[in-house]
Amino acid sequence: MEIEAETRQKAGLFTCGWSWLKALSGKAMNKAVKVAKSTKEVGQEDPRRVTHSLKVGLALTLVSLFYYWKPLYNGFGASGIWAVLTVVVVFEFSVGASLSKSLNRGFATLLAGTLGVGAQHTARLFGEKGAPFALGMLVFLLTTASSFIRFIPRIKARYDYGVLIFILTFSLVSVSGYRIEQLFQMAHQRLSTIVIGGAFCIIISIFVCPVWAGEDLHKLIASNLENLANYLQGFESEYFQDSVDELMIKGGATASEGDKAVLLQGYKRVLNSKNDEESLANFARWEPGHGLFPFRHPWKQYLKIGALARQCAYHIEALNGYMIANYSDIQVPLEFRHKIQESTIKMSSESSKALQALATSIKTMTDPSVANFHVEISKTAINELEIALKADSVVLENVNLLAIIPIASVTSILIEITRCVEKICESVHELSCLAHFKSVEPSVAPEKLQLHHRGSIKPLSDGDRSIDHLTITVSTTSNMNICPMENEISQVPKVGGNQRLNLGV
Repeated sequence: MEIEAETRQKAGLFTCGWSWLKALSGKAMNKAVKVAKSTKEVGQEDPRRVTHSLKVGLALTLVSLFYYWKPLYNGFGASGIWAVLTVVVVFEFSVGASLSKSLNRGFATLLAGTLGVGAQHTARLFGEKGAPFALGMLVFLLTTASSFIRFIPRIKARYDYGVLIFILTFSLVSVSGYRIEQLFQMAHQRLSTIVIGGAFCIIISIFVCPVWAGEDLHKLIASNLENLANYLQGFESEYFQDSVDELMIKGGATASEGDKAVLLQGYKRVLNSKNDEESLANFARWEPGHGLFPFRHPWKQYLKIGALARQCAYHIEALNGYMIANYSDIQVPLEFRHKIQESTIKMSSESSKALQALATSIKTMTDPSVANFHVEISKTAINELEIALKADSVVLENVNLLAIIPIASVTSILIEITRCVEKICESVHELSCLAHFKSVEPSVAPEKLQLHHRGSIKPLSDGDRSIDHLTITVSTTSNMNICPMENEISQVPKVGGNQRLNLGV
């Protein structure tokens, strides 16, 4: 009996151990599958990441020849490892980032090495006992000044890495050089290998599947404007369900709840894009001319457009708060709702169309004048709303103030968004002038053009029958980068005592 009990106990322990191993292997397998899926998603999200990894591996393999190939190793010695370290710390995802780090590291190493050698010679003038104190004082002064310079915003934005390398290299050369006889040879070898490593990074980054930071910034700004346009387009269908749903049914347009959620949440990407925009603009300044972007392209203007887009996104964030909040228990008077609904929908839809036109203009680098038409209509909707509310002031006196606060707040925010879209339009026009966007023929139908005429035509009296022709001057003005133009219609002949006007504007 004791033997059987002991056998059963051992079998139970074996079974528990085997179950534990099976569970552990299952968890490991699930973890490996999750890691593989996430890795695949990262690569599919941006295939350029895979290419960048291969480029880094290629650059490191080539600079490793300084250690593997004996003729190169005899020429540079142990300093060849600095070429490998340079590739590791300098090679970045975009061309601009790689150029920025390579040039910063190269010039900082050259300047720091020169000053380090000069500090050694200067310290020797103080004799054997005074040299350490003089060298320590020079290290203290230069490193202190360099560390303070890093806090200057302009230096920190573009040259922070270079200043850091300057402090590192100067300290290494000046301190280690105190115990080394062949200091100049050591500095020369390190500088040469660093320059070679940086050159490998620059050449591979530019000529092997280049990734341009300027092009990414260009696409990011256009994408941000599209996200804002998508929200405003979806807002009218969400806030005014009754009227817009009827229009969608008539037009046969349908949208799933998932698609609506994606469209309505796209503006949040704009709120979080400031760091990416500033980083890409900084790297874009280092890049040479490429494609449609020449050297000294107006990258700062993209930051201005991005800032205005975020300002618009903040207004949309407030607008979204009214959509999330449930005001179904507050009954808005139908008369007041219908009074502002048409103008509100027009402001939202036309602002959306204007932003979409501006995004297309930036993408294709064409003249953004098409957006002017939509901006003008949205501004006209604001004026119509003000006129309608002033004309029906009696309606406002008879409604409950608490009942109209939510919808009035939404209308007020939409007015601010419309004005913000106008500023974005002006900034895109400035970009088109600075970057010399291509001009295109207007695609707006002639019957849609709304001209604001100024002037009057008086009929001819019987005493004016002797006049052979009539001159009419029509002045047309616009607020969006269009110069005032005057069209003169003249030489109207008199036929059979009746005036016939051939108007050709």
